[in-house]
Amino acid sequence: MENIRHIFFDLDNTLWDHRKNAYNTIKDLFLKLEINEKYNIIFESFHNTYNRINEHLWILIRDAKIDKNYLRKHRFYDTFLEFGVDDFELSQYFEEHFLDRILSYNHLVQGTIDLLDYLKSKHYKLHIISNGFQEVTERKCMLSGIDKYFETIISADSVSKRKPNADIFKFALFEAKANISESLMIGDDWIADVIGATNFGMKVIYFDALNEKIHRMAGVKMVNRLTEIKKIIK
Repeated sequence: MENIRHIFFDLDNTLWDHRKNAYNTIKDLFLKLEINEKYNIIFESFHNTYNRINEHLWILIRDAKIDKNYLRKHRFYDTFLEFGVDDFELSQYFEEHFLDRILSYNHLVQGTIDLLDYLKSKHYKLHIISNGFQEVTERKCMLSGIDKYFETIISADSVSKRKPNADIFKFALFEAKANISESLMIGDDWIADVIGATNFGMKVIYFDALNEKIHRMAGVKMVNRLTEIKKIIK
């Protein structure tokens, strides 16, 4: 890709392995509170149900249909409800301790450090645009040791807008002092990252992290592994 100087990354499941970190955190809480023994719930079933509900709620947040407080009240509560457990206090224990404990796990997506080292060696300016919460986004970067690679770290809280809304891309470019013609977005969310950045006018690389191969768009490069990006960005 020619004329690129600024590269903007999504964070969760693009660089920071939210799926793995969340899985480990929820399993810790599940075992500590003896959920299987008390309610006869299998962990894998619980996690799969939570994952489905959580991803749906994040779509609703992205589309401005709910706020983060609603998500935090409902993702574990609704999960327990599907197993016939109506216990709001229990669900909020999970929520509060999930947010505290997930940052003790900081697995990165395979190839993250290798790619970031490569891009820095080529003198690209690197940035984060996340739909997550600002404080959590910054702590994830810091505790995983990748904060040193980035010039700016922007989350949706900064502008009260989430990808794919153009306002967050506009704000991120302003903070980075970057022109749109020299900017590239890399992310794993087809709607938030690819559609959002493309509609805004940015070049995009789609990281098909789950190798689903269900999305295609003319002009959008697609990779299944982060290391493949090194072949696109010289």
